[in-house]
Amino acid sequence: MMDTALGRFRLVAFLEGLSYVLLMFVAMPLKYMAGMPMAVKIVGWAHGVLFMLYVALMVHAWVERKWSISFGAAAFIASLIPFGTFVLEWKLRDQERQNPAMSAGS
Repeated sequence: MMDTALGRFRLVAFLEGLSYVLLMFVAMPLKYMAGMPMAVKIVGWAHGVLFMLYVALMVHAWVERKWSISFGAAAFIASLIPFGTFVLEWKLRDQERQNPAMSAGS
């Protein structure tokens, strides 16, 4: 998985999506309902780093895989919507099932 741009992107996309869900549905409620702002600070920092990695790896995969502008834009928008990166992963797996050669090579 980590030997291709797409594999690295998919891993970081999953982690970024997970950090976003944790931020929105765990850390934010802890901050505002339980008075624990440290949760947002820690999870927010991790999410920020993962988001920057997501964008960088998305661009790399976009160029390498020759994605259309609309698919690249959709991949970016997916990072802004809770659970969006998980939907993107589902679409990438579906593409891989339809074209197994997509996962081979660099």
